[in-house]
Amino acid sequence: MNDIDNNSDDELKRIYSLKNIAVVGMSPTEGKPSNYVPKYLIERGYNIIPVNPIYEEILGNKSYPKVSDIPYHVDIVDIFRKSEDVLPVVQDAILKNGIKVIWMQLGIHNKEAKEIAEKKDIGVIYNRCILKEHQRLF
Repeated sequence: MNDIDNNSDDELKRIYSLKNIAVVGMSPTEGKPSNYVPKYLIERGYNIIPVNPIYEEILGNKSYPKVSDIPYHVDIVDIFRKSEDVLPVVQDAILKNGIKVIWMQLGIHNKEAKEIAEKKDIGVIYNRCILKEHQRLF
């Protein structure tokens, strides 16, 4: 699956101006991408909101069971789940108003989830790492 979305670098740069990022599947385990990627973003001034029903707090931030449980504004939903587990995440995320981008990490792509998000005018990025793209562009 070498398929990636067709967002231009300019579009990606615009996305990085959005600061509130819910990270679904975020992990407290050091060395896991779902830990060091959000940590990288925190170090660059992003507001990271962990979404993981197993933990109350990750990297010092309160964790929520689902995106729709987050009581404040979210711009980007960054997903660290297997492709087959993405659909319910996106179905839940679209219940929350104001989300601008669904970002599926490297190796992750769910066509049905992508179509649902796009119908709601939410941008979709898939099979890309939010850290690697940030390093490449900035």
